[in-house]
Amino acid sequence: MPVPFEAVLHMSMVVVMFGVAGTGYNVVRRLAEDGKPIRHSLDDWERMMMKRDERLTGSLRGQSTNPIAPKEFATNSAWSTEKLS
Repeated sequence: MPVPFEAVLHMSMVVVMFGVAGTGYNVVRRLAEDGKPIRHSLDDWERMMMKRDERLTGSLRGQSTNPIAPKEFATNSAWSTEKLS
């Protein structure tokens, strides 16, 4: 059954708005990931490495090729301290 011509304008607006929303979401996610593709199915090891990379470079997706860690890395521990009562 053909689509009535009155619905073409409305359906095209719906399709365009879904496209704008999807593109906007993709742009925002890529900006949050430093312009790199989105990661899927992260396991504990990958999360731990992301925390380490953040401590080394200041970015979750940043990586360093320097074999020697900066001096701040020695006191920037991943272990959180808890207050003793």
